[in-house]
Amino acid sequence: MALGIKIRKLETQKEYSMEELYEAIKDKTFTAGQPELTKHGVAMIITFPPIDRNNQIWISPGQMKKAPWSKFTVTKNEEAGMGNFAKNGALSLVTKGWSNMSGTFGKKAKTAEELVVTTYEELKELGL
Repeated sequence: MALGIKIRKLETQKEYSMEELYEAIKDKTFTAGQPELTKHGVAMIITFPPIDRNNQIWISPGQMKKAPWSKFTVTKNEEAGMGNFAKNGALSLVTKGWSNMSGTFGKKAKTAEELVVTTYEELKELGL
């Protein structure tokens, strides 16, 4: 982990598109909450309910090739979604980055870091 960033690399036994991975996990119980397939910019990712604007658990492709993938990353990031993408960028610009500090420090950031590890472990237990 480096300054508020915690990443776990998940390797699956078979390859999945983001939609297929979502279908495989959507009915499972996770400590982080119910997973959701989310469009963020041009990418599709799997997200869990946000803790706050700067702390949300994401599952995203961990390879730089076209889908399907067998490697994914579980990480915390700011709240995903098309509307949030522009809003978070503008707020960060206006506040010169200070609005992002709760994503790096504090109780909610610590909770998100713990949920990255827990979510990764729960995904591993599924034997995907």
